[in-house]
Amino acid sequence: MWAAGKNIHCLKYSVGSRIKLASALYHANNGVYGYRPAAWKQKKDSVKLRVLPSQTTEEYWKLLAWVNAYRQHGHKIASLDPLGLQSERPAPELDPARYGLSLGDTTKYDVTDVLQSGIDRPSTLGDLKEFLQEKYCKFLTAEFMHLKTDEEKQWFAERFERVQEEDISSESKKELAIRLAKSQVFEKFLAIKRQSLKRYGGEGSESQIAFFMQAFQECADAGIEEVFVCMAHRGRLNLLVDFFDFSPTVMFRKIDGYPEFPSSATCWGDVLSHLYCSRDIDYNGKNLHINFLPNPSHLEAVNPVAMGKTRGRQQTLGEGDFSQDDGGRVGDKALCIQVHGDAAFSAQGVIEESFCLAEVPHFNTGGSIHLVLNNQLGFTTPEDRGRSSVYCTDIAKMNGNPVIHVNGDYPEEVVKACKLALDYRNVFRKDVLIDMVCYRLNGHNELDDPSMTQPQMYSLINSKTSVPDEYGQKMVSEGHITEDELHTATQEHYNWLSECLKNAESHEPEQYNLLRHWAGIHPPPKFRTSWNTGVETSLLQFVGQKSIEYPSDFNPHPGVLRSHIHAREKKILTGSKLDWATAEALAFGTLLTQGFAVRLSGQDVGRGTFSHRHAALVDYQSEDLYIPLNHMMVEQKAFLEVVPSPLSEVAVLGFEYGLSIEHPNRLVIWEAQFGDFFNTAQVMIDTFVTSGEGKWLLQSGLVMLLPHGMDGAGPEHSSCRIERFLQMSNSEEAQIDTDDVNFHFCFPTTPAQYFHLLRRQMVRTFRKPLIIASPKGLLRLPAATSNLADMGPGTTFHAVLPDNTVDPAQVTKVIFCTGKHYYALEKERNDHQLMNTAIVRLESLCPFPAMELQQEMNKYPAAQSHIWSQEEHRNMGAWSFMAPRFQNLVGCQLQYSGRGIMGASAVGVGRVHKAEAEMVIKEPFLL
Repeated sequence: MWAAGKNIHCLKYSVGSRIKLASALYHANNGVYGYRPAAWKQKKDSVKLRVLPSQTTEEYWKLLAWVNAYRQHGHKIASLDPLGLQSERPAPELDPARYGLSLGDTTKYDVTDVLQSGIDRPSTLGDLKEFLQEKYCKFLTAEFMHLKTDEEKQWFAERFERVQEEDISSESKKELAIRLAKSQVFEKFLAIKRQSLKRYGGEGSESQIAFFMQAFQECADAGIEEVFVCMAHRGRLNLLVDFFDFSPTVMFRKIDGYPEFPSSATCWGDVLSHLYCSRDIDYNGKNLHINFLPNPSHLEAVNPVAMGKTRGRQQTLGEGDFSQDDGGRVGDKALCIQVHGDAAFSAQGVIEESFCLAEVPHFNTGGSIHLVLNNQLGFTTPEDRGRSSVYCTDIAKMNGNPVIHVNGDYPEEVVKACKLALDYRNVFRKDVLIDMVCYRLNGHNELDDPSMTQPQMYSLINSKTSVPDEYGQKMVSEGHITEDELHTATQEHYNWLSECLKNAESHEPEQYNLLRHWAGIHPPPKFRTSWNTGVETSLLQFVGQKSIEYPSDFNPHPGVLRSHIHAREKKILTGSKLDWATAEALAFGTLLTQGFAVRLSGQDVGRGTFSHRHAALVDYQSEDLYIPLNHMMVEQKAFLEVVPSPLSEVAVLGFEYGLSIEHPNRLVIWEAQFGDFFNTAQVMIDTFVTSGEGKWLLQSGLVMLLPHGMDGAGPEHSSCRIERFLQMSNSEEAQIDTDDVNFHFCFPTTPAQYFHLLRRQMVRTFRKPLIIASPKGLLRLPAATSNLADMGPGTTFHAVLPDNTVDPAQVTKVIFCTGKHYYALEKERNDHQLMNTAIVRLESLCPFPAMELQQEMNKYPAAQSHIWSQEEHRNMGAWSFMAPRFQNLVGCQLQYSGRGIMGASAVGVGRVHKAEAEMVIKEPFLL
C-alpha cells in the first residue's frame, strides 16, 4: 500500500488522537506514488537471448553480418509507395560481396543460428537472399536495429519474420472487405448528397480501417478495457461511424447546420471534423470502452491530451504505477492510440515533447501505438520541402522506438503491422510506430484542386483503382466473399445512411457529457456561488503536523529542517503566521482526507522554484524521496502525486489537461516555473483549457499556477500576461458575470485565499479551469500570512477583500488593486498616515465581482476619486478589462495609475525598474 513507515519521526506535539501508521516505506528508487518501477518491467520470460553456437566459423559471422544488414537496411529498397513515385535508395550494405560472400556459391549453409525463423534447413546464399528480400524488402518492412537492448532487437527480428507467415482467417478477410467497401460507400454518399462539404475524406488511406479492426479486436482479447484514440481530420468522419458507433443522424444534422448537442446544453460547438464520442463496443462478448477525443485544428496538439487522459484512466482503474500491490504493469488495462499525418508529425514540436514524456516517471502510459497516415504530401508541400529527415517518422528514433513501414495499398500487410506493433507494446511497454505509406485522393479538402501543384502525382492517383475495390475483387476471386454478399452489404449501408439523413432534421441529440464517473457533476450555474471551504481546526492541525513528519532513518537537508520543518512546526502550534506553502499543504491534505486525489506537475514543483514548497522531501544522504502527505493514515484512499516535469510546457500542459477531463475527483495543478512560461503552451490554452467546455461540453478543473510580479526580474520572468487571459474570457462588459464564464482567473493576496481557491475546485458541484496569478515575493512576506482561523469552519474565498483599517466616513479616495501591489500601497499609506484612502483588493478578476464591488463603493459616500492602481504597464495587466466593467456594472469612472505603455512586459535596466517601482507606489496617492 501507499502508506507511511512504521518507524516515523514524530514531532514533539500531538493533535487529538494519533492515527496508527502503516509499515511500508517507498523510496525514490523503489517508487513513490505514481511511479512504481516494477510496473515498468518487460513481460516476464518474454525474451531469452540466444546463445552463440559452441563453435563459430568465419562463414557464420559473414552470414550473420549479411542478415543483419537486411534487418538494418532492407527498408531502403522496400516497395512502400503505392504511387511508385519514390526513387529507390542505394543500399550497398545489402551486397553480399561486402561480407566476403558470393551468390555464385552453391554451398548449402546451416542458417538456423543466424535467422530467427523461416528457414529450418540448409540453404544456399541464393535461397537466403530470396528469404531476406521477401521479409524485409517488399510491402512490409521495419527499422529496429536502433533499439536500446539486444533483447528488443532479437525479439523484434523473430516476431517480424514470423508475423508475415501467419494466416489471416477467411472470416476476417471477409469482414475487412465489407468494412472497406462500406467506407467507400460512406465517402461517396457524402460526396453526392453534400457536394460542397469539406469532409476531409480518407480515400487513399482506407487501409487504416484494417489497422483499427485488428487493433480493437486484439485489445479486447488482451484484456485491455479502455482505448483512447486521437487523430486529425483525415478520414475521421468515416471512422466515427464505422468503428466508434457515432450516429450518422447527428453527423448529418451537423452538416446541415444544426447543433450536435442537446437543445438544453449551453455550448457553442465545434466544426464537423472535430466531432468525438465515447462508446462501449462489444468484441466477441468482450467489452471495450473506446474514447475518441475531440481535436482542434492545430495538428498534433491533441496527442499529449490523449496521453494524459490515458494516464488518468490508469489511475482511476488502479493499474500499473497506481497499483496497490506488486501485480500488473503500466498499460495493462488502458491504451493510447495516436493517428498522425506525415507532414505534421515531422514538423510539429509537440511531437518531440510528447515523445520526451513517453518514458518519464509520472507520464508513462505503457506505450502508445502510433499510426502515421503518410499521404506523401502536406497540403501542397512535397516531402522534400516538408522535412530534413528521410522518413517522416525519424523523430521517434530519439527514444529508440521501432518503426514499421507498410504499403497502404495492402490491407492485410497493415493487419500484420498492427499485430507486430501491439505485440511489441505488450512485451516492452514502449511506443511503436506504423508508417502507412498511402496517398490522398482529393486535395487537402474536397473543394481543392491538388493538380495545380502536384500534377504528376494526381495523374497517377486518378488512374488508380481504389483500395476497397481492389481488395474486394481480390477477396471475391479467392472465394472469401461473393459479389452478391459484397453488393448486399454496401447497399444496406447506403440505405441505412439514407434513412439517417432523412431523420436528421427532426432528431434531438442525446446528452453525451457528464456520464459514467462524471454523473455527480452538474452544468455550471447561471449565477455566482459561494462555497463553504473551511475545515475543522483539529483536522487542519492534524494535516499540518503530518505534512512535515518523516521516518526516523530519513535525513532531511539541514536547511530544509530549519527553515521548513521546524518553522512550520511552530506555525501549526500557534495557529498563526501561516505562509503560502503551509496553506497549500493544508489544502492538499484536507482534500486527500476527503478522497480527492491531487497531482502537482511542473518544473521543480517538489521543492518549488523559489524553494518554498518541499512537498517531496529529499534525503540528504541517499537522495531518496519522501512525500509526507501520502503517509497520513493507514487506510488512506487518496494521494498526492508530485511530478517534476521535463522542461516542456505545451506537451506537459496538454497532458495535465487530459488528466483533468478524465475524472472530476482529481485536482490537477500545473505550475509554470515563471508566469510567462505559459506562452510556449498557448495552443493548449486557446484550444483546450479556455474553450474545451464551450466547444465539446468537457468540464475541466485544471489549475494553472503562474508566478507573477514586477520585481526587477526583466522581460521574461515578471508577468504572467494577465491581459491575455482576461481577453480570452467570455466575461461580459455590461452584464453581471455568473460562474459559467469559460474559466476563472484569480489573484489571491493571502495564503488563506489560496487555500480556499484550491479546495473550492473540488468541493463545488461543477468544474472550471482556474488560472491563478501566484506569488513570488509574497511567499515569505511577513505581512502576507494567514491564521488557522482564516481556514476554519464557515470560512470561504472572498472575491473582494475590503479595507477594514480605515474609517469609511473619512475616506475621500478609494484605490482598487490586485496582487502584491496591495502590500506596497498599504505600506506607503501607513508610512505617510494617508488614512483618508481605502485600498480594496480584487481577488477574483473573472468572473468580475460586480456585486461585491458595489457593496464596497456604498461604504464610502464621501469618496471623490476612484483609482485603478497596478504595477503592470497600461497596455497590460487588468486595466483594460476593469475600466469598462467598473463604469458599466459598478457605476464608477476609474482613473488609471501605473506604468506607461511598453512593448515588453518589463524593463531590463535595474535603475529604470527601481524608478518605475517607486512611481507606481506614490502616484495613486497624488492623483
